[in-house]
Order: sequence, then structure tokens, then C-alpha cells
Amino acid sequence: MSHDSPFHRQEPAPRKISRRDFLWQSGGGLGGLALTAMLGHDRALAGELPVGGRLHHPAKAKRVVQFFMAGAASHIDLFDHKPELIKRHGQPSDFGETVETFQNGLGPWLRPLWDFRPYGQCGKMLSDAVAPLGAVVDDLAFVHNMVGKSGVHSAATLLQTTGFQLPGFPGAGCWASYGLGSLNDNLPTFVVLPDHRGFPSNGVKNWDAAFLPSQHSGTMVFPGTEAPIADLFPHASGEFITSAGEAEAHRLMARLNQNHAATRGDDQRLDARIRSYELAARMQLAAPEALDLKAEPAHVLKLYGLDGGPQVWPKEINADEEAFYFSQKCLATRRLLERGVRFVQVWSGNDNSFPRRNWDSHEDVLRDHGPLALGMARGASAFIQDLKQRGLLEDTLILWTTEFGRMPSSQGGKGRDHNPFVFTNWLCGGGIRGGVTHGPSDDFGYKPLDRANPTQVYDIHATILHQLGLDHERLTFRHNGIDRRLTDVHGHVIKQLIS
Repeated sequence: MSHDSPFHRQEPAPRKISRRDFLWQSGGGLGGLALTAMLGHDRALAGELPVGGRLHHPAKAKRVVQFFMAGAASHIDLFDHKPELIKRHGQPSDFGETVETFQNGLGPWLRPLWDFRPYGQCGKMLSDAVAPLGAVVDDLAFVHNMVGKSGVHSAATLLQTTGFQLPGFPGAGCWASYGLGSLNDNLPTFVVLPDHRGFPSNGVKNWDAAFLPSQHSGTMVFPGTEAPIADLFPHASGEFITSAGEAEAHRLMARLNQNHAATRGDDQRLDARIRSYELAARMQLAAPEALDLKAEPAHVLKLYGLDGGPQVWPKEINADEEAFYFSQKCLATRRLLERGVRFVQVWSGNDNSFPRRNWDSHEDVLRDHGPLALGMARGASAFIQDLKQRGLLEDTLILWTTEFGRMPSSQGGKGRDHNPFVFTNWLCGGGIRGGVTHGPSDDFGYKPLDRANPTQVYDIHATILHQLGLDHERLTFRHNGIDRRLTDVHGHVIKQLIS
């Protein structure tokens, strides 16, 4: 790794005067830090990065959205059409090799639970469960030969979100925030919209900054709730809190921070804490407006299915609830993006009750995937159409992913076991070629057709950073003597996906 990289950062060496000391001694205080942040914001807009370098190459994307289907969505029931699996339905499964599955789900071959039909000018075959995506399929690029490293949800989820199977590494959104800085002064750079029912495997570790400065962590937002951002405003019981009193508390905090900082040298934790307090104060004005979905005109609410009108679903599936919540998150995401949020992560399917309502369909794919898939497809399709009509899709990169796929063999007759050996991602916008398919899986959707050249998450991450104008091998942070990066020591840009 070259140490002259504009993103390479050595562990701090002792200095006679720190940057923070200089700001405090110059009378800058919090105002100086705010000025520095604003100047960094201006440099980011001009292509110069706050961490001291410039874009490695011209960017085609400014912002990223990651849709994450927690629990492992079935590629062969949604996107990866397998006529051979239909022909062999009900026959004993034979993989031609010894297979170890998570719950021994090696029953007879199980055909896709829904029929597939061609959509768009590209003629891409999509399942009826994701039919609403047919309206935008010519903008999507499918990758069908994704492989994982683990069939365990926690490790596989971390691999997709952080590039590592073990906890303690920054999420992809944290790296984007660190490398590119903010596009706004009043909202977080990295926002996470968890499923309304709960957290995915590993919880906040999926979007924590780990060893990066903590201001790059994801901020959780719950659109449509009474308190979309936790603790942003005083609790209802705090009737004694007044605007004047709160302002005085901020001034007192500034003085205490100044005294504390003067004795702490280059402790980045205080910088991060100060910036968090400053951002929280600005968010008290900006966040309620950004998350006010009722401010949208009627035609936009109708596009997302949020106008209260009747929805049309296949008779065996009621996807009203899933469509409402996922569309709500998608519309909130669009509002956040157009106000300058850099990276948004949207989660689906984190209900661990029984019968489960997540993508981990061991017992019944039809029951679990049906509402989730239709709801996701309705919201994602509306979101892509909305971005496109606003001119935002061309520089917004969308990634749809999950931790692994599901087996082509059956489990208990109606379910499918974990399949880390192959699964599907799709990308859209941000300079990605639409209407293409890359890297086929085999005839059964069991493994990549070309087993020697699969696509790994490192390649997806490298491609996303490339579209943002960043070289994944040069975006590093020195931690414990190692130049850490999102792609570890792996990754190749998938040039076939780039327009």
C-alpha cells in the first residue's frame, strides 16, 4: 500500500500544538469547528475531499442507497429464472457432490413458488412476486453469481455491510462518509432506516463506525413514528425545559468542552462528540421538515401507494402492510437524498416471532416471501421512478442485497435452507448500465455457473466506491498498524456493469 495516497492516514504523532488547540486559542471554539465543517462541505461539492485529498477519478455517483433484505431472500423465487428446476420439481435433489446445509434442507427439488414473465425491452424474466419492478427493469443490472463465505446470518450480514465477517469494522456507509464528507450541514451523512419490527443480525454493528471517527456512524431514523429520531427533542415530561434554558446549556457545554479539549491533544472522540451535539441542534430544525411525508403532493403519495387507495395484489397474497412500511421508508429516503444525505441503508424483514415475517423462509417461502417481496418491489419501483423523474437517479447508486440465497432443494416441503454458495444482487443508477445481467448461476441456482470466477461482496463494494470517484485500494485508515479498507485485501471493479 502506497503511503503517499491522499487517503492514507498515519497514526497521530505528538505535535507541539493540535488543530483543536489552534482553533480554541484562535477564539474559534465551536464556531471555528462549524466554519471548518462548512469549508469542508464547500470543498466536497467542488470535488475536494475533507480528509485532505481529491477524488481519485471523476465520480458518476454522489450518493448511495442500500436495500438490505435481512434473513436471506431467495434468488430462485424472485430474480434468477431456472427452467430446469421447474422440470425437475419433486424429484430427489442430486447436487453431484456432498452438500452441507444449515438445517439439512436437502429435500426434493422445489420449483420457484411463482411464475416468471419477461419485462422491459431487455426481456428480463422476473417472478410475479416482484412484478412491480418490471416497470424499471431496464434500469437494473443483475448479478446472479454472488457468493458468500458463511451460511450463518450474523457473519454473512456483517460481510455484506462491512466487508468483514467479524464485528469491529466500519459499515460501507461509514467509509463513504469518511472518504467523501457531507453534502449538507443539517442532516447526518449516513442514515439507517431499520425495519419497523426490529434490528437485523448484529444490530447497530452493521452501521457503526468502529475505528473510524465516530461521527461517521449511521444515524437511525424511523419514518412515520412519533419520534423518528430518538432523543432529538426533550421528552414530553420535560415541561421545565425552555428555549432560553436550552441555549444557555449549549453555551455552558461549549465552555466545558473548550476547557476539556485544551488538555486532550488530538483526541478525536471529543471532536466527534462536539460535532454530534452541533448536528443534533441543527437537526432539530431540519429533520422534522425532511421527514414530513405528508408534505408530498397527492400524485407522489399515489405513486408510492401511500394515498390510502386500494392496492391490487395476487389473490393469495396480502402485501398491504409490507408495501406501506417499505414505501414509507423509500419516500423518506428520497427526501433525505435530495436534502444532501450521502448514504442511506434501508432494511426489510426483521421479525423474529413465529410464524416469522422475515426472509428466512425455512418453513414456508410462499407465506414469508410473498408479502415481503411484493411490498419491497412496490416501494423500490416507485422510488426508482421518482428519482428518475427528478433527475436524481443518474447520480444516485442503488444496491439491493441480502446476506445469502436459498437452496433449490426443499426443506419440510414448503421451505428452503440457507445457500451461501450463490445468490443475487442488483444495482441501479449512478452510472450503472441498466437492462443487463452479469455472472449466471448454474441450471439449479445452486452455485455460480463459472465456479472459478464468482462475484464477491468485495467486488460490489469496489464498484460502488469507484462510481463515487474513489479507488477502493487507496481509501484507507491506519488502525493497529494496518492500513484498513472496506474491501480488505480483495475486490475488483465490475467494469461490465459500468456505463
